[in-house]
Amino acid sequence: MHDAYPGIKNIIFDFGGVILDIDPQLTINELKKLGVDDATVFLSKDFQENVMDKFERGILTPEGFRQKVREVVSADVCDQEIDDAWNALLLDIPKERIAVIEQVKQNYQIFLLSNSNEIHYELYLRDLQLRFGFYEFDQLFHKAYFSFDLHLSKPNPDIFEFVMNQHKLVPAETLFIDDTLEHIEAARKLGLRTYHLVKPQRVRDLFVDGWLKEDLPVV
Repeated sequence: MHDAYPGIKNIIFDFGGVILDIDPQLTINELKKLGVDDATVFLSKDFQENVMDKFERGILTPEGFRQKVREVVSADVCDQEIDDAWNALLLDIPKERIAVIEQVKQNYQIFLLSNSNEIHYELYLRDLQLRFGFYEFDQLFHKAYFSFDLHLSKPNPDIFEFVMNQHKLVPAETLFIDDTLEHIEAARKLGLRTYHLVKPQRVRDLFVDGWLKEDLPVV
């Protein structure tokens, strides 16, 4: 019986920046090519709150999101051009990372909890299917949750409580791994154990043979 972190029975993984490699600058570069003079507008608080947050919670549809982008671009760009620019930040899921997740699943109850949107979801679901043979993320994890489907997003405590209640998870027995400190702090306030994954560290660095490393500084 492995005794590293004996109290932890469940692990909730973030997706982008943890399982999936991303580079937001690539999307900024592509948006500039579409005719945006100042692409930082997409990083502004106004765009984040009134467009991105709503898109990630499924309140704004892909069609509505594309229209908001067109208003910023001020050019007649087609849906595919917007989607391609928007998806540019998505790199890939390394093969070795899938292998690590499969190992971890043998020892813990594992979940995916992602702030995501429908345009991104369609692309990395296709990648999961074509490259790894999984029909959906629920086959890789015991259960996968995406913000646009739940109409909730991190760091709102409601999304954590929803997942915990769905599976009757005990906070002290549940580890949450995310690369965003704000999300980590929100989970910690609810009593979850947490680990803030910071580059260049990768998910595989946290485990040995599917078990959490004994010296991992879990808070």
